[in-house]
Amino acid sequence: MSTLTVPSQIPSVSEDCEQLRKAFSGWGTNEGLIISILAHRNAAQRKLIREQYAETYGEDLLKALDKELSNDFERLVLLWTLEPAERDALLANEATKRWTSSNQVLMEIACTRSSNQLLQARQAYHARFKKSLEEDVAYHTKGDFRKLLLPLVSSYRYEGDEVNMTLAKSEAKILHEKISDKAYSDEDLIRILATRSKAQINATLNHYKNAFGNDINKDLKTDPKDEYLALLRATVKCLIRPEKYFEKVLRLAINRQGTDEGALTRVVATRAEVDMKIIKEEYHKRSSVPLDRAIVKDTHGDYEKMLLALVGYEDA
Repeated sequence: MSTLTVPSQIPSVSEDCEQLRKAFSGWGTNEGLIISILAHRNAAQRKLIREQYAETYGEDLLKALDKELSNDFERLVLLWTLEPAERDALLANEATKRWTSSNQVLMEIACTRSSNQLLQARQAYHARFKKSLEEDVAYHTKGDFRKLLLPLVSSYRYEGDEVNMTLAKSEAKILHEKISDKAYSDEDLIRILATRSKAQINATLNHYKNAFGNDINKDLKTDPKDEYLALLRATVKCLIRPEKYFEKVLRLAINRQGTDEGALTRVVATRAEVDMKIIKEEYHKRSSVPLDRAIVKDTHGDYEKMLLALVGYEDA
């Protein structure tokens, strides 16, 4: 499901570090050389490169990249080079610092990572920012958003496939009652979405549709302009069909006046090693245009080349 392409014959870590150092030397930065290395190494390989680079040259590779690169290309390379847990911690921290789409990013991290990945992100957050993610979410979000986001980022879900159908039926009924009463931030509704395993939630929502005739997200669309309801619908989609959620984020980021580079960068950097292949298929199906062609149309330069490499464009 990953779109990352790693060469069958990989140079040694020392050689990669030497080449990266060379890319930073001289009058201008060799961005193509940076892309050819970092965009074609997996997370474990990038971690080794970063460790070896620091040991050899006495400087964090991220600082060297920060000095040499700029703009959207720099942002993409830096996010990509971070370890996944560090990257999630950084994204989550940034999300607590601004109001635009911050709630969505926090929910996205909480709902699309495994329980262990989310735990590692929380640990990385604590190590880097000297406080807990939960503390910042509690402080920087308000009202219904806080009631939903705090249990989501604190969750440690059962990851197995075992499902309790009796529970699924009873909780589908609870969800329907709360939504019918427009009690969208009711603690039982939030408890079900924030604590149940993804397999259990899937069974519950399937029963919801069979018993009450509508997909739950259709019933949550009573007010399309309500931001909390939009977050609730996105939460359901992230838990059940994350590839559809990310496809929509990409579609909205690209198919608009002025590309939302922040969203485009975040999705590509976080999903290239996970499920970008499925996201690309969903995007093509929905937009009738391949994702790489949309990227070429809306971006340029080294940023475009790095994006294309990460989404598995054959010529990148």
